[in-house]
Amino acid sequence: MNNMELTRNNHRFHAIQRTDGFTPDLFYRFIRYVDAKPKTVETYTRALKQLQNYFIDQNILEPKREDILQYRDQLSRTHKPTTVQNYITTVKIFFKWLEQENIYPNIADGIKGAKLNRDHKKDYLTSEQVKDILSNMDASTLKGKRDYAMFALAVTGGLRTIEISRANIEDMRTIGDNTVLYVQGKGRDEKTDYIKIELPIEKAIRSYLKARGDATGSEPLFTSTSNNNKGNRLTTRSISGVLKKCMVDAGYDSERWTAHSLRHTAVTLSLLAGKELSEVQQFARHTNISTTQIYNHAIEKSKNTCGEAIANAIF
Repeated sequence: MNNMELTRNNHRFHAIQRTDGFTPDLFYRFIRYVDAKPKTVETYTRALKQLQNYFIDQNILEPKREDILQYRDQLSRTHKPTTVQNYITTVKIFFKWLEQENIYPNIADGIKGAKLNRDHKKDYLTSEQVKDILSNMDASTLKGKRDYAMFALAVTGGLRTIEISRANIEDMRTIGDNTVLYVQGKGRDEKTDYIKIELPIEKAIRSYLKARGDATGSEPLFTSTSNNNKGNRLTTRSISGVLKKCMVDAGYDSERWTAHSLRHTAVTLSLLAGKELSEVQQFARHTNISTTQIYNHAIEKSKNTCGEAIANAIF
């Protein structure tokens, strides 16, 4: 790229910078390039808007590599590491695309995001804690039956909230001698995988569906009971709130216990029961076994008795 081309491209970039947002044509071209899903598009939109605001606040008209590095450092002071990582990844993809389109040089090439801690940020529940929560729930009402069935299904199936939200009644099917639930997992377009539903959980679900009344197979497995949204599909946010409240009502109130803790619980209890790593990977629907190994490493570390041996030698 010669100096004349670079100057022309700089002017094109400046025109973008001085607007309230990226020009629709450029934005749509970038989104088509990454071929992203709606949630990813939202992330890219937030990330690029954040970058644009930084350039405007700093009066940066011709961004250089050091500007991106300073931008990353500022993000690190105000955002969580996962957010910093996502935003910098977006910036790198965007500038790579700008260079491919001969719009602006790739000044973000090779820049690293935040260093992420791969340990889980949420705690799991012990088997006794799960029993306590379930025994504390009132399953005599429609809402109580729904919450009990949903909690039990989540904690024994290791379901994500998005998988619960997407589940329909017709997704409960029979394979061999087992009742299963087909799920559409994270990043999937179809319900191609399934989890086995154990008999106590199946009974709880069918008790809830019976109390709910007539429902066709294409309707959501779990629906809202609120007056404003009664009968409609639960959102992931609503599901998270319901599952969190089940824990809080039983006395388990901590920011480290969330709806996602139930998935951690399912995986961890499977490993504690002595299940093979590959079997747990299949159960959890982890694409990469290294994800399952994170759980295993945490358990192995908890079994380390070095501190106990030192204490016994000293005291």
